[in-house]
Amino acid sequence: MQHDFDYIIIGSGFGGSVSALRFSEKGYKVLVVEKGKWYKATDFAKTNWNLRKWLWMPYLRFFGIMKMSIFKNIVVISGTGIGGGSLVYANTLPIPKTNFYKSGSWSQLADWETELKPFYQLALKMLGAARNPKLFDGDIALQTLAKEMGREDQFEHPDVAVFFGKEGQQVKDPYFEGQGPDRSGCTFCGGCMTGCRHNAKNTLDKNYLYLAQNNGAEILAENEVVDVVPIDNNDGASGYKISVKSSTKIFGKKKYFTVKGVVFSGGVLGTIKLLLKLKQKSLPLLSDTLGDNIRTNNETLISVSTLDKTKNLSKGVAIGSMLHTDENSHLEIVRYAEGSGFWKLLHLPLSNGSNSLTRLLNMFKQFFRFPLSYFKIYFRNSWSKSTTVLLFMQSIDSTLKFKENWFGGMSSTVSSGVKPSADIPASIALTKRYSEIIGGKPTSFVLESIAGIPSTAHVLGGAVMAEDTSKGVINKNNEIFGYKNMLVIDGAMISANPGVNPSLSITAIAERAMAQIKPKMS
Repeated sequence: MQHDFDYIIIGSGFGGSVSALRFSEKGYKVLVVEKGKWYKATDFAKTNWNLRKWLWMPYLRFFGIMKMSIFKNIVVISGTGIGGGSLVYANTLPIPKTNFYKSGSWSQLADWETELKPFYQLALKMLGAARNPKLFDGDIALQTLAKEMGREDQFEHPDVAVFFGKEGQQVKDPYFEGQGPDRSGCTFCGGCMTGCRHNAKNTLDKNYLYLAQNNGAEILAENEVVDVVPIDNNDGASGYKISVKSSTKIFGKKKYFTVKGVVFSGGVLGTIKLLLKLKQKSLPLLSDTLGDNIRTNNETLISVSTLDKTKNLSKGVAIGSMLHTDENSHLEIVRYAEGSGFWKLLHLPLSNGSNSLTRLLNMFKQFFRFPLSYFKIYFRNSWSKSTTVLLFMQSIDSTLKFKENWFGGMSSTVSSGVKPSADIPASIALTKRYSEIIGGKPTSFVLESIAGIPSTAHVLGGAVMAEDTSKGVINKNNEIFGYKNMLVIDGAMISANPGVNPSLSITAIAERAMAQIKPKMS
């Protein structure tokens, strides 16, 4: 049967971008569908006060690069646009420790640490990983904390997806033998997470997607897939009919395509939401475990604002240093560029407690104990210049489950282990020590301070690998159980808690999945 495309890839993040390039290299005709917009360097918001270009909130006609989704148990920050999460993530590319490969539903399927090793190296090369060469005030304070803890050997400059040439100087493609776009040296402005305006961040539109387009892959922006129907009404052996509609126009005609195969790469929130809908309509053979085994890296995001005007915490790459605080945990310094102070409107003094009343009382206690300090934080200081975000992560496991709700969206429940919490004693203790070093006060997102609901930029799982449908949604080669030529290749496939920023792992596992695909027969 003649199809419009061999494969349609739903989403253009790390998994989708790898798939687009590798399928196109193997001779397949590929279409990538992305609900977000194309952003060039000059299109990004100068600061995060420009909500229309920073936040993805279509009902307000905001079509930016960052989406914030609130659930009962977690607040999820994710990316939208051509390049997916790479547009808004903090560039950091760590390799997980051994426990990641030996836990979770995938642990018995392969010797993952050995098998993925060459794909991690390939991913690092493709993403242009380089060791952060410079430390600034926020990083130096973390290094001081490491010394105080006697863990200076556990402090490191991370590998990041940034081009460190001469600051602001444009050069010909330094990565792909001239086949990629021109690049410019990082200026260490701290603006990575509002969108790099200096052409230094190695976002996916500058590597995988750029090269895929050179191979003939097509990219359809500002559209989203709403239906996937097997042409044979069975297992998809004859292909699929895909329905697509505009994600930015209020009125617009649906588009229809026929394809041999489908790759779900819309990130956990996009992929799981769509698959849950399709399971009830056109893909009934999907595993009943769909939406289960959602992980969050057990993380907290706590801001600390210094009152020392000589410090500039906005300078540097988004994450320029990290400290391994124990065998299961680590702490990273996160920053926004000077002028990006929107987050202060959603932050309250750090407070913990067993219930909301206790939290409110503790929060007001902080206000009344240090009124002048908090007045300066909210009204006098440049928030991003004086503030760093402490990202604390653990590899300790607990899981959530996402399911459809009555309104066509998703809701969350606890699946196994303890529910995610903003009250992690180790995180709070580290925050206190870091605050003392920089002479600052801690604040956190309003739902953390009042309701104890933590935030995460690293939601994972929901369509995990397993040996059969009773334990997971996909096999070890990312193929969906029950259907032909249908794969999940994004954060939803992650089947254990990496305990570190997951983008590199998603890329490496995607590379491995693509290595299993045979070239197209002519």
